[in-house]
Amino acid sequence: MPTDTEISNVDYEAIGRRIKEKRRERNITQERLAETMNISIAYLSRVERGKTPVNIERLMVIAEVLEVDVGELISGTSSETIGVETYWGEKIKNVLKGCTPEKQKLIYNVAEIIAGIDFKKEKRIVRNRK
Repeated sequence: MPTDTEISNVDYEAIGRRIKEKRRERNITQERLAETMNISIAYLSRVERGKTPVNIERLMVIAEVLEVDVGELISGTSSETIGVETYWGEKIKNVLKGCTPEKQKLIYNVAEIIAGIDFKKEKRIVRNRK
């Protein structure tokens, strides 16, 4: 789990630059993006300049509207650019680095359980119960 220091080291200026770059690549104006997201143009402008932090939920909406991977907005690299397996493998490896062997085993066990779940099937079951 990231420390408070790691969380506070988020480079909002870089994220804002990436948002602006992707928005322009797709020929979307600030006005249109702001309207689509139901936010003010001023707020979006501050986000793009890195003057206002953007929360992950809003960042996910921006990524969806701009049709990019949210990871690309955050880190500048997408899972498509470097390969899904490499991208997630590195993410998982970084999480495991800071864990004790006991925690690593627990994470592995949980991942193994999740890997065996058919989520599409599970969603059908949940809907049928309601």
